[in-house]
Amino acid sequence: MILELTLNGKKISAEVPEDMVLLDFCRSQGCQSVKRGCETSNCGLCTVWLDEKPVLSCNVPAFRAAGHRVTTLEGLQKEAEEFGGYLADEGGEQCGFCNPGFIMNVLALERELTPEATDEEILAFLSGNLCRCTGYVSQLRAIRRWMKRGDKE
Repeated sequence: MILELTLNGKKISAEVPEDMVLLDFCRSQGCQSVKRGCETSNCGLCTVWLDEKPVLSCNVPAFRAAGHRVTTLEGLQKEAEEFGGYLADEGGEQCGFCNPGFIMNVLALERELTPEATDEEILAFLSGNLCRCTGYVSQLRAIRRWMKRGDKE
């Protein structure tokens, strides 16, 4: 089947198998930030945005994205690098394997929650991201600083 969508701001038309998932499509288009983790929709490593809402691309058939906008970390480099600096400053990057999916969700969180969001609201929003290297304290500090950066800059 022919799949037509917008990937990171670029219109794409490609022949894909009917059973292809969005994760595999994104990777076939050079988006290496989209990682295969658990393949059971439990870890968040494969998070991309579908029309600016985070989705687990391992669980979305590619054909469901037809006519829509898909954004990966490659399409958000400036914001991702900026937040990545906050994460590194707080010691939250650890091994880095989960960072792309985590950062995709943090950038979505910033668009959906206010800077005054509680820790509980932030943790609930990010509950689909699994990191085996940390207890999330350093990530939470980085997110708090990131969300309040406009107040101090």
